[in-house]
Amino acid sequence: MSLRSRVTLLAAICVAGAVALVSLGAYLTVQQNLYAQVDDNLRTRATNALNGRSFDMRNNNQTTINDLALALSDVKFTIIDDEGTQLIPQPGMARPPVGAEERAVAEGVHTDWFRTDPRTDYRIFSLRISVEGSPGALVVAQRLGPTKQLLNDLALVLVLISGAGVVVAALAGTAVARTGLRPVERLTRATERVTRTGDLRPIQVSGDDELARLSHSFNTMLGAVSDARDRQRSLVADAGHELRTPLTSLRTNLELLMASEAPGAPTLSDKDKEEIQDDLRGQLDELTTLIGDLVELAREEGTQAVWEPVELVEVVEQALDRARRRAGDIEFDVSLQPWRLIGDEAALERAVLNLLDNAVKFNPPGGTVRVRLGSAGDGFAVLEVADQGPGIADEDLPRVFDRFYRSQEARTLPGSGLGLAIVQQAALRHGGEVLAGRSPEGGALFSLRLPGMPG
Repeated sequence: MSLRSRVTLLAAICVAGAVALVSLGAYLTVQQNLYAQVDDNLRTRATNALNGRSFDMRNNNQTTINDLALALSDVKFTIIDDEGTQLIPQPGMARPPVGAEERAVAEGVHTDWFRTDPRTDYRIFSLRISVEGSPGALVVAQRLGPTKQLLNDLALVLVLISGAGVVVAALAGTAVARTGLRPVERLTRATERVTRTGDLRPIQVSGDDELARLSHSFNTMLGAVSDARDRQRSLVADAGHELRTPLTSLRTNLELLMASEAPGAPTLSDKDKEEIQDDLRGQLDELTTLIGDLVELAREEGTQAVWEPVELVEVVEQALDRARRRAGDIEFDVSLQPWRLIGDEAALERAVLNLLDNAVKFNPPGGTVRVRLGSAGDGFAVLEVADQGPGIADEDLPRVFDRFYRSQEARTLPGSGLGLAIVQQAALRHGGEVLAGRSPEGGALFSLRLPGMPG
């Protein structure tokens, strides 16, 4: 069953239940009031007919019978003694049924009594009186047919009104469902369109209710998917461009070596072969570094990291140990203050190592790389890595963290152009940032800001 059908059915059921309860309550209230009016009428008529007197039925007192007939003209009545004998022998007079309850009143067991006779459908009221000085009872009765007919008419009207209310509720529920679910239909069509065509254009949003917020969230998701797809395409395109150069060079050198081994081809000197082999090793190292950086970048984007408490000092020291092994005669001036945060230790270590390797690469021989870690006073720690190299040109500053971007000075040095992009990505994932500038020594200065607390 569709959501629209469920909304319509729910509205109809709720209205039907509410109308049924109201109708039942109204019917029971009217029924009780009508029967109470019948009882009140019988009691009043009987009391007024008695007028506080006793009855002398000897010699078939016609005056007494006429008085009662006048007072009780529209109801049946009779007088009985304590033995249940009817004392009005008027021939042809319609008399109410008399049973054990009426005899009990005549005997003095009850002062009065109401009952409904199921056989004749009469409402009967008996009232204790004095008949010639002996106990007796005046019995009056009224047909319930008109009252029941009125109740039946009321029940029919309530049923018709209830049915009309349910129909109106179903129509209203359908209209509300159609109007209210229109944004959901747009979302459905947009989802089907994305699945069918890959088109990530946002859908139209109107209003400010829950469904409108859902549409906004869906558009936000489409925007995030579109950005991810664009980044993926850009990464693939840039990677293909960067891989083309070392692969072309590898192919050229390999073809040259293979051609030199062919019969009748000019042979290469040992020095030429050694140079070609050195080129091959350098190109393989460049390919290995580039592929490793690409894998690391894809891992950072596509996998769920393990977030745990991290001592940032330990992360920096581990990265320093790895950087020192390949730094040659470069010195490190290190000052670290304890700092703790929740994050991915492996990603943070890789980011710090990339900053250190970048500083070593541009530092002059025998130079010093300055490493400082301390609190910035605003809930963030700042890790500064400064070198004594040529620094970053002003035109390069806005793009140093772009993927595969390499300045003019860096193109002659080994590297993939992805190291700083990996640093920025790790910083953003941990709620921080990385900034590039110029150090007091004149070289490059990179500042990695990360949230946390002092250790």
